[in-house]
Amino acid sequence: MVLGRAEVWRSVEMQHAFLVELADTPGALADITEAIAAKGVNITSVSGTTCGQSARIAIATDDNAQTRAALAESGAKFEQKEITSIPLRHEPGSLAKASRQLASAGVNIESVLLLGMQGNDIEVGFVASDPVMARNALAGTGSATG
Repeated sequence: MVLGRAEVWRSVEMQHAFLVELADTPGALADITEAIAAKGVNITSVSGTTCGQSARIAIATDDNAQTRAALAESGAKFEQKEITSIPLRHEPGSLAKASRQLASAGVNIESVLLLGMQGNDIEVGFVASDPVMARNALAGTGSATG
């Protein structure tokens, strides 16, 4: 059976990513992750890259409110955005298919996070320009279960 909606996987609480701007300097990531840890928050996924003199990371945690507080208190420049989560088969082409469906729907992908694995499925989180359009575009993409 094909999962009809990404929410099937993660239905408890809407998950968010924090897109954080960093300087491309030693310790920048440590400063942010230490601030989050000091609030007793667990980081569940992170991705990032540098470009020139700046960097951007995407972080998902187990406590949106405390993460937001930690980032605000640290003076970090960040955005909090909804994650559109979908289980994809762990096989060649799954991410390509989902990405193409988003592109065909006119949805821009701002970040991608790997959120976990269950059996032969990898839970992928897209931070997209329009989460509602992203959910609709991915509605028939999910992995087969069973």
